[in-house]
Amino acid sequence: MSLLLGRLPQDDDELWEYIRVVWGMTIPRVNVCKHHIAPFKAIADAYFGRYPVTIWKASRGFGGKSTLMGVLSVIEAATLGAQITILGGSAAQSQRVHEVTNELWHHKFSPSDLLKDDPTKYSTRLTNGAWITALMASQKSVRGPHPQRLRLDEVDEMDIDLFEAAQGQPMDGRGLKSQTVISSTHQYPDGTMTELLKRANEKGWPVYDWCWRESVGTPEEKGWLSMDMVERKQLEVSSRMWEVEYDLQEPSFDGRAIETAYVDAAFDPNIGVYVGDLDEYIVVEPPVEGASYITGVDWAKEKDWTIIRTFRVDENPWREVAFLRTGRKPWPQMVADLDNRLAGYGGYCIHDATGIGDVIDDMIQYDKKKIKDVVLRGRERESCFTEYIAGIEQFGLKSPRIQFAYSEHKYVTQKDLFGSGHPPDTFIAGALAWSLRKKSATLYVRPANITRTESPWKTP
Repeated sequence: MSLLLGRLPQDDDELWEYIRVVWGMTIPRVNVCKHHIAPFKAIADAYFGRYPVTIWKASRGFGGKSTLMGVLSVIEAATLGAQITILGGSAAQSQRVHEVTNELWHHKFSPSDLLKDDPTKYSTRLTNGAWITALMASQKSVRGPHPQRLRLDEVDEMDIDLFEAAQGQPMDGRGLKSQTVISSTHQYPDGTMTELLKRANEKGWPVYDWCWRESVGTPEEKGWLSMDMVERKQLEVSSRMWEVEYDLQEPSFDGRAIETAYVDAAFDPNIGVYVGDLDEYIVVEPPVEGASYITGVDWAKEKDWTIIRTFRVDENPWREVAFLRTGRKPWPQMVADLDNRLAGYGGYCIHDATGIGDVIDDMIQYDKKKIKDVVLRGRERESCFTEYIAGIEQFGLKSPRIQFAYSEHKYVTQKDLFGSGHPPDTFIAGALAWSLRKKSATLYVRPANITRTESPWKTP
């Protein structure tokens, strides 16, 4: 009851209870699907500003994205005094989220005395200086305000240029850190959501996935959605639409370089699950005496990332045993990372020497006879990439679910590899390592021990 008397929520439990009591909304706190999160976690992390940008990827309709965004907006305004803009894929979508906030003020325990005047179709103003504004989906509309919180809904219906312009809005102020929520169902294979999921992988933005199952809840903690509603909706839409927009399967498209099913198989969560964060040294298996290893390296300094991937190659399929993403630091430090890896695992190493020539070779302290440098151009590049894809699709490599590498492989396109795009760093490092597979097959073959007393080819 102390929350009703003006005390702000201090942690996730208090926030959940505050939303339930004051605003009459019970937000699911249980994840049902293995790799999904509970919708309340997405709310809490945004409210407390734990990350500057977060992405919500949820089912159409049954995920409750627009409703949850409305709940988040109204509690931020009421308790934090936040100034908030809402931008949808269309003006109607922006208004829909704002309508949710208007409806919440009618709950019997809501602090409606905070309302400065009656909310309009596009705006709500509070006596604590907070405001909520629904924006038109236009360049002119998004270039004006500078709120502390930006709430973007159904971005897959939004032009990427509009998103870019809106990104300039949020600024720290009123004692609050700026925070942006990007929310959408992922419908279009080459749309805005696909691009933003790639950026999330590069920039470390958390991605929160949940589907209709989280909205249904569990027998112990039921959600707001009934199975009857789910079953009726399944009869109304096509199977493919259900898979993509309700079950959150990836939209398929001809330009994808590797089918998602093969990427899922190659990056197996049963081996381990990791973020692949900057300078997170992942060791899946320490060096084993008598084992054979190949390390692939893609170098970068000012842009992109240096990736060092080590595979154990004396078993079938190959298994990734160590991974490092690093960068933005001097060459000697990154080369030292590789030398340390090779000192532990040994074996052969192959790296991309495109644009750096002999600079790296001179720095590497490891046995030069076991180092191969490659300039990835023309036919050699095409062959390297094509054979690596074939290796993945023939289940020739196994890695843990390293989220950074997994996402880069999942979203890489034919254009990235063979056209004007840029191949992902983790893909290049893996492709280079795989290009040495023929060499690895003969590196550790024990010679036959044949003893003859006299040569059978001796001439009479």
